[in-house]
Amino acid sequence: MRTYLDFEKPIADLEARLEETKKLAQTSNVDVSEAVNILEQSIDKLRREIFQNLTRWQRVQLSRHPDRPYTLDYISLMCDQFIELHGDRTVRDDPAMVGGFCQLGDQTVMIIGQQKGRNTKQRQHRNFGMPNPEGYRKALRLMKLAEKFNKPIITMIDTPGAFPGLEAEERGQGEAIARNLKEMFMLTVPVICIIIGEGASGGALGIAIGDRVMMLENTWYSVISPENCSTILWRSWNFKEQAAEAMKLTARDMQLNKLVDEIVEEPVGGAHNDHQAMANHLKTVILDTLAELNAIEAQERINQRIDKFCSMGVVVE
Repeated sequence: MRTYLDFEKPIADLEARLEETKKLAQTSNVDVSEAVNILEQSIDKLRREIFQNLTRWQRVQLSRHPDRPYTLDYISLMCDQFIELHGDRTVRDDPAMVGGFCQLGDQTVMIIGQQKGRNTKQRQHRNFGMPNPEGYRKALRLMKLAEKFNKPIITMIDTPGAFPGLEAEERGQGEAIARNLKEMFMLTVPVICIIIGEGASGGALGIAIGDRVMMLENTWYSVISPENCSTILWRSWNFKEQAAEAMKLTARDMQLNKLVDEIVEEPVGGAHNDHQAMANHLKTVILDTLAELNAIEAQERINQRIDKFCSMGVVVE
């Protein structure tokens, strides 16, 4: 059954009426085509009005929507012949970080991303999309493998943060993320990073150093979540909406601050409303960007990558 957020309830009410009208047509000889057409137009109009005026907190809610496509969903919808690769060759395989070679259009690429779960069992298996150090080490191993065979790298970010458990710190969580940052700057192949859901803290940044960093329209990217920010400032989660407004963490905010390069539009109603349309559009954007990056010499790409990130946060008086 489809999940509706609080601000989507008016849409849910109209869609329930539409379903009842269609059932009436199936159980009787009454012609309801006109009523169905009016309801469909009303739903489309209402959806556009709601989604054109979303607050920052509402976009955070959309980024966490349980029906939103995850990394493996995009891989399934966009790619052919995906071969998943496992393990960091040191400790174990981390299910919260997935990756492998696949055919994207006419190109072979390496896709790496954080993966959440749909139900309780899957969420526990994927650790709620929070990678351990071995997840970041696996990601780096796959990046180096892609570089060896001269294949572009696509990363998909969707995490509430790297796993903060004691065992993760004991195995070098901070070092693993820091090493990824350093190594990703020097990769000789094109690197495209896409925030498809939540982009929280170093857990997101650990696979987000690229030639092009993109955000889907209803995603967020910040050093901390609005709830945790609210807890620090007001000692309560009740001010999360005010925190989201103050943090300016949406895709539009990030682009205005020159922290990301591009915003990828979602279907009306959000990516969860039409997985296939979202995947088709994202695939087109990726292939167009790869064509642009492939035309640049490797060393020049590296120089541009370094210059881009070094210019962030610089204040000129």
